[in-house]
Amino acid sequence: MRGKRIKIALSSTVRSDLEKYSKTGKHRVRLVNRAKIILGLDEADGRAPLTQSRIAEKLGVARQTVNDAKRAFIAAESASEFLRRKKRETPPVEPKIAGEMEAQSSLARAPVARVYAKRSVRQLADKCVELLHYIDSISFKPVQRVLKKHHSNRA
Repeated sequence: MRGKRIKIALSSTVRSDLEKYSKTGKHRVRLVNRAKIILGLDEADGRAPLTQSRIAEKLGVARQTVNDAKRAFIAAESASEFLRRKKRETPPVEPKIAGEMEAQSSLARAPVARVYAKRSVRQLADKCVELLHYIDSISFKPVQRVLKKHHSNRA
């Protein structure tokens, strides 16, 4: 069951602001595309809006991106709020292997060729958890990064 179709009718001021935003300055592509999406959906002054599929094709984005931008514009208090980057709700995840822990790791001091010859990187990750007692689990990717970093430092 579909809800009522919501039309977007921009005032001349908002329309000119969005046009200026999408054509000038150094803005993130994602935000410029959002401005262009709303301009394409505008029905003010008897304009015929583009279909969501046509806008998506024209901008090289998914149709869902057009739909999401429309919903965000409707929910936003103003055009400037709509064009602002959303503030991050959670802080970035700290790396599990860093600083003192990295220095203490016997893996970091072992010659890389010997380490790779004896164990897979996944096995090394398991060994890190077992030996270091700092962490409950770790992906093999951070271990691989540490090994590559120390290998490049020796070269």
